[in-house]
Amino acid sequence: MELDKLDRAILNMLQSDATVSLKTLAEAVHSSPATCQRRIAALTENGVIVRQTAQVSPPKVGFSISVFVHIELERQHHSVQEAFERAMQREARVAGCWEISGDYDFLLLVHAEDMAAYHALTRRLFTADNHVRTFKSQFVMNAAKAETKISL
Repeated sequence: MELDKLDRAILNMLQSDATVSLKTLAEAVHSSPATCQRRIAALTENGVIVRQTAQVSPPKVGFSISVFVHIELERQHHSVQEAFERAMQREARVAGCWEISGDYDFLLLVHAEDMAAYHALTRRLFTADNHVRTFKSQFVMNAAKAETKISL
């Protein structure tokens, strides 16, 4: 889908506040509410807008530990990788799972209540059942920036 100036303006505004009214959005992007509504529907239908969510602060809701976890699988085989991806998709504490290049196969973002909860999660998830050879945990010390917005 080719994005024009209006699409980009709508997307920038919605990424900052997805709860903005159509009237306010239309005024800000110099268009009509009906046009904005049609554009949003088209952007959603074409997969540009994936979902509209509320971004929550993990510490404010009881998750005091955030961890980036590098995962190396036992072997490079699509069935092993797909099984790992499915397991991570089912796991509520895994906020992100990316297949990456380099020394590791996957990068995860995990939020846990405390160290004991994270330790239990590693014992449960990073076992032979999920074909994990090794993993490396990097604990978030401070979140200087945690954006989901892609400026267009």
